[in-house]
Amino acid sequence: MTTTTAEATIADARERIDALDDRIIGLIQERMAVSTVVQEARIASGGRRVHLSREMEILGRYREALGKPGTGLAMTLLELCRGRI
Repeated sequence: MTTTTAEATIADARERIDALDDRIIGLIQERMAVSTVVQEARIASGGRRVHLSREMEILGRYREALGKPGTGLAMTLLELCRGRI
């Protein structure tokens, strides 16, 4: 592979990564909004803001799909969606 070809490949791949990141950010923002709806409904019905067994399910799902780093990613998502507890 020539340097020019490599540079073009890298530039194209980075554009794809940037587009994927934009989609991921949008999905995270959507997840945050949906989580707010769930929390408000739970609180309005006398429940707690956070449902720990549900969070454990989410952590397990991410760990199974992505390995150990998936747990950290899930923790970050949960923190974004519900704040620190």
